[in-house]
Amino acid sequence: MSEHTNGEIPDAIDSSGSEEQDREVLAVAGSASQRRGFGPTIGMPGEQSDNFGVTLKRLSEILGKEKLRLVIVLVMTVLSVVLIVLGPRLLGQATDIIVSGTIGGDGIDFGALHAKLALVGCLYLAAWALSYTQAYILAGLVQRSMYTLRESVETKLNRLPLSYIDAQARGDLLSRVTNDIDNLAQSLQQTVSQILTSVLMLIGVALMMFTISPLMAVVALVTVPPSLWAMKYIAGRARPRFIEQWSHTGELNAQAEEVFTGHAIVKSFGRQREVEARFREDNDLLYEASFKAQFVASLIQPVMLFMGNIQYIMIAVVGGLRISSGAISIGDMQALIQYARQFSQPLTQLASMATVFGSGIASLERVLELLDADEESVEQADTVDPAPVLGRVVFDDVCFSYVESNPLIENLSVIAEPGQTVAIVGPTGAGKTTLVNLIMRFYDLDSGMISLDGRDISSFPRRELRSRIGMVLQDTWLFAGTIRENLAYGNPDATEEQILEAARVTYVDRFVHSLPDGYETLINEEGDNISAGEKQLITIARAFLADPSILILDEATSSVDTRTEVLIQEAMNALRSQRTSFVIAHRLSTIRGADVILVMEDGRIVEQGTHDELLKYAGAYANLYNAQFAGQET
Repeated sequence: MSEHTNGEIPDAIDSSGSEEQDREVLAVAGSASQRRGFGPTIGMPGEQSDNFGVTLKRLSEILGKEKLRLVIVLVMTVLSVVLIVLGPRLLGQATDIIVSGTIGGDGIDFGALHAKLALVGCLYLAAWALSYTQAYILAGLVQRSMYTLRESVETKLNRLPLSYIDAQARGDLLSRVTNDIDNLAQSLQQTVSQILTSVLMLIGVALMMFTISPLMAVVALVTVPPSLWAMKYIAGRARPRFIEQWSHTGELNAQAEEVFTGHAIVKSFGRQREVEARFREDNDLLYEASFKAQFVASLIQPVMLFMGNIQYIMIAVVGGLRISSGAISIGDMQALIQYARQFSQPLTQLASMATVFGSGIASLERVLELLDADEESVEQADTVDPAPVLGRVVFDDVCFSYVESNPLIENLSVIAEPGQTVAIVGPTGAGKTTLVNLIMRFYDLDSGMISLDGRDISSFPRRELRSRIGMVLQDTWLFAGTIRENLAYGNPDATEEQILEAARVTYVDRFVHSLPDGYETLINEEGDNISAGEKQLITIARAFLADPSILILDEATSSVDTRTEVLIQEAMNALRSQRTSFVIAHRLSTIRGADVILVMEDGRIVEQGTHDELLKYAGAYANLYNAQFAGQET
């Protein structure tokens, strides 16, 4: 297996890919393997719904950090429901005042009637005020919880090993961090208050019906068990489909992100039809999953409305018989009918909210899968008063593989003395970039040891280790910002003079002055408003500014013209002075002056020595060198 360094590399001077990126043309043009990582199921949630209880518990833990506000919301909801539930009973009493005054012939007691109606109005106004305040507090509660969740996800991403990032489609990761958390926030905002209110309303209405007529209350509650069963059954069928819907959403985002990033390559290779076919395929899968989820979930409300109508008919028939026999007053019957409607309404709301809540839980499961992923090995404590780095790097019997069944580097031993320039050459996939990734601890070894100045690098805190190493990679990475900000990324504490000096030494200053805004020129997110060579010069200047103890150059001049390459070589010679440097190169002319040249094939060092020594040996290096220059002469 070849080097694999997709994704942004944290704590490095320059984050980008490796020679594996050369193969992304195939991925952009139509390979489905890239967007699914090492396999089609890594990172994707399954369609099982066995984790609902566990996910619900995790959600309660997330919201539990706002316990005081949750209690306030609960109290306000209870008070609001109590006031609303009392309304129909008081209206029923007002109706009895009208009926008794009309039938009895004594006339209607308008004073008592007005008092009842005024009390009902005050109750409803107070209930509205409580509901409004509760909704305001709940909105802040949910958004603060989502803010904390986003922070947890951000922290988790920085703790994940590069192997996990490599195995995920970038669009799917972005979908989990953005779409899924947003969907969870919206579903909680819509459902928490409604579910709480509906449950309390069911309890309150049931109690009020029993106080009026136990028989009528039992009649009204007959439809509840089948309603709850239908709700649970339909929601259970809908939830796995929502999980599938959000999984396909992540896949579609991954495909779109991949194609939009490489749109120039797609067009240059004429692969629009293949890309469109892939998009249609993913879009069709998302359509089918979304249709099934929404259709199944939408069945809940009509079922609940049907059961509510059955309940209403039963109450009307039995209540009419009770009124005719004088067992219940007209006002009480009016209150019971209102309560019956109030009872069916929360059930319908619960059914409707179950759909939205199920979608949110499906999104939360995807976020929790990210949060529960295995992190990097345990970090060491910061070194107290760390000694200056001399730069002696030793590979001692190192073995490493990306996939256990496919070894890449086996029993490799190398010594790089302080100040030496070690060049690494070999065919694509030989393990060159992997070698320097191991130095950075982007991956942990299977066996063996790499030491820096006699100390095992696994005993260094990663941040401390990487802060002493500067990387300039073949594929540049620049963020959306000004050229000045991208240069200062290598050393945030650098002065203006240091930034300008680094730019001058690396010839960035030469092209910056031709830009309208100079160093304040904004680089867009894709970095395609400046040339590839200019981007590479900026990354080299960034490494200059960082002033690292160990320097790693992975095809650092691959995107510049020949004249600029000569100038940069002179600048890098100065940069490499008194630093241990690892230089990966395919242009063998750029590494003639290296102190040691390592020739790698299939994860092993087959030759090592100086340029002249290896040419005299007439082995693998000589074959590479002669083939390269013979081809140029031809």
